[in-house]
Amino acid sequence: MWITLKICLYLSFNCVSASVLSSGICQLQGHFKLNGMFQDGDLIIGGLFEVHFLTVFPELSFRKKPEPPYCEQFDMSSFQQAQTMVFAIDEINKNPNLLPNITLGYYLYDNCVKLGVAFRAATALVSGTEESFSNVNCAGPPPVIAVVGDPGSTHSIAISSVLGLFRMPMVISYFATCSCLSDRKKYPSFFRTIPSDAFQVRAMIQILKHFGWTWVGLLYSDDDYGIHASQSFHQDVQLFGGCVDFSEMLPRDNNRRDIHNILAVVQASTARVVVVFSTEAYLLPLMDEVALQNVTDRQWIASEAWATSPVFHTQRLLPFLGGTLGIAIRRGEIQGLREFLYYLRPDNNPRNNMVRIFWENMFECSFETGGRKIDVEEEKKLCTGQEDLSNTDTPYTDVSELRASYNAYKAVYALAHALHDLTQCEEGRGPFSGNSCADIIKLQPWQVAHYLQKVNFTTSFGDRVSFDENGDALAIYDVMNWQPNSDGAIRVSTVGVVNEGATEGRVLTLDEDAIYWNFENKKPPHSVCSESCPPGTRRARKKGLPVCCFDCLPCRDGEISNSTDAIECTPCPNEFWSNPNKDQCVPKEVEFLSYEEPLGISLTTASLLGSFFCALVMVIFSHHRNTPVVRANNSELSFLLLFSLKLCFLCVLLFIGRPQLWTCQLRHAAFGISFVLCVSSILVKTMVVIAVFKSSRPEGKNAMKWFGAAQQRGTVMALTALQVVICTVWLTTASPTPYKNSQYITSKIVYECAIGSLAGFSLLLGYIGLLAAASFLLAFLARNLPDNFNEAKFITFSMLIFCAVWIAFVPAYVSSPGKYAVAVEIFAILASSFGLLVAIFAPKCYIILIHPEKNTKKAIMGRATQKK
Repeated sequence: MWITLKICLYLSFNCVSASVLSSGICQLQGHFKLNGMFQDGDLIIGGLFEVHFLTVFPELSFRKKPEPPYCEQFDMSSFQQAQTMVFAIDEINKNPNLLPNITLGYYLYDNCVKLGVAFRAATALVSGTEESFSNVNCAGPPPVIAVVGDPGSTHSIAISSVLGLFRMPMVISYFATCSCLSDRKKYPSFFRTIPSDAFQVRAMIQILKHFGWTWVGLLYSDDDYGIHASQSFHQDVQLFGGCVDFSEMLPRDNNRRDIHNILAVVQASTARVVVVFSTEAYLLPLMDEVALQNVTDRQWIASEAWATSPVFHTQRLLPFLGGTLGIAIRRGEIQGLREFLYYLRPDNNPRNNMVRIFWENMFECSFETGGRKIDVEEEKKLCTGQEDLSNTDTPYTDVSELRASYNAYKAVYALAHALHDLTQCEEGRGPFSGNSCADIIKLQPWQVAHYLQKVNFTTSFGDRVSFDENGDALAIYDVMNWQPNSDGAIRVSTVGVVNEGATEGRVLTLDEDAIYWNFENKKPPHSVCSESCPPGTRRARKKGLPVCCFDCLPCRDGEISNSTDAIECTPCPNEFWSNPNKDQCVPKEVEFLSYEEPLGISLTTASLLGSFFCALVMVIFSHHRNTPVVRANNSELSFLLLFSLKLCFLCVLLFIGRPQLWTCQLRHAAFGISFVLCVSSILVKTMVVIAVFKSSRPEGKNAMKWFGAAQQRGTVMALTALQVVICTVWLTTASPTPYKNSQYITSKIVYECAIGSLAGFSLLLGYIGLLAAASFLLAFLARNLPDNFNEAKFITFSMLIFCAVWIAFVPAYVSSPGKYAVAVEIFAILASSFGLLVAIFAPKCYIILIHPEKNTKKAIMGRATQKK
């Protein structure tokens, strides 16, 4: 298997590989010249670190074998990360409870921040550095069981694409954050102890959401890190209702014109918050331009690639970058690391040349005899190897901000726990084919990958280490804030934590009092495209603009929104209505003609007055029942008419107040029967007048014989009984019932009586109208009778009023909504009743009370004689 990998690497990258000799010996054809450190052990862990910043490639003459590239600009902090891995392995080897009887070793190489060098180092790790080994197929366990590294996302993508074919586990522990590496199909054995950029984006979204920043700008670097992060940010920011005002890519070549254009976009934007996914190399030219053009009043949000970068922590950039919020790799503490770093000493082993290079850079000396020249006039001093590291103050010895180093530490321990679990396997209960266990002597990387997926432990610092199904670690970030230092530069302070695995559900924890805001009011900026819509309104998107730009439209009547920035208004339930603020549904106002309101009081008063007047007339007629005026007008029918009018006035009270079942059933029945009794009395009264007149003539002297008191009473009862039958049939077949009507006024419930049967109601009114028309016709025909019979004139006038009122009632009733329809009906009842009472009985009461001298038989007969 491993010879296949070597040939693959040789063909693809022109590396030196092994070949199978005829003797059955696999022999290494050559060596890469790499900076590294090593320690032998039973199991070897590989490592790739960015110990140098720069790689220098020699010129190619094509006449001889190219010289190997060499690295320059030593990075103390990256060397600390490599030494932290060494410390972790040393600590595990001394721990009797973790991997007992197994010693871990390591091969660590410098990738010099170049993909070509990183690939050469990876090749050296998986091919080994032994000159030869005896195995006819060049098979067997690989030289290393896992690789901790590479820190670069682009490097990791390339290396993992090859090593993943052979399930070589890689734990990228410090800077390989590209979300693309979570694709298990492409990178089946890739693991990392730093969260993916997908988690980083969600962490930033948490900060934006916390401060209500929905209108932001986005800058990102032109590499795998920036491009994938920006894509994730565009997707996730919309999920919480945010929008990106502008999205600009930082150029690779730091072109000044491009930088000017990007900064012009930033200044023209109304977004006060700018999110930046970039490494410091891409971002530094832009920040220099920010300082030159004095661009302030912006809140910068830093990704983990530059949130703690010291290159920006200068006095010159404080006015512009002060107050920056960013997320950083989780800081940890490693007990005993400082002392271990001080204990380091170089040796003469060429495989440990990385330590010698570190020593020369730390103490500015040289291990070469005679020294190496820095320039023409100065030579470096000779290194003794006994120089004291405890007297130095460099990033190598600074353990106060262990972030990438802490992740390297966790990566080694994750491998150790995976190996420990592997060694605890009981034969016959293993996870592999046939329930077998892995053989520690013939251990394969894919077996380690299986156990690495199930790792779950807690560090001494209290952080839990485990991997999800994509090989990603738990997402834990520190929230950083750039604050003024005492020397006028920038100090980075931790002001919160983003922990997606928080058990209490608080993903983001911030100490807002500790945050420094670089604004005049010392408060968080306001960055929204449109102000939030208050409850009672809804958002209406502005055409051609992002969803964060909207107008606030008030909800329609009957609809509410009880939350901020509601998308739609919610209709209220059927019996509820929106309050004036449109933020709450309240029970609809129930409307009916009440006794407490002015209209109800007025109609009730009119009803009682009419009833009182009827009673008063009855008293007057009763007291003067033997006078000619009363006797001449058929006192029995007059009393019946007054009684029926009183019932008409009193039935009005059934129409006022909250409708009940019994009032709905009685109101129209009482009204119909009372008016039929009234109109039939008038009809019979008119017929009596005509009969009396005819009986006064010789040819009709027997007219009253056929229309005596019994016939009069019988006629009234018969006509009234017919109305009783109509009402009875109506009430038994389709009785009126209380009904809550919301159609008249949608904001109110009109409590009314549903008539039940329109035919029944129409028949009731039609019968009254028929009797009234007959009475009016007879009275009209008898209007010219002599004065002693001139009651027909008053009846004619009263029936004219009655018919006019009820003819006008029909359109008024139909067009009146709710309680006003009831008021129209009551008004018609009162108007027609008062019309009958006044027209028929007022003249008689006038004679009885005001002119009693006319209330004699002689006076009445005299008028009759004169008329003749």
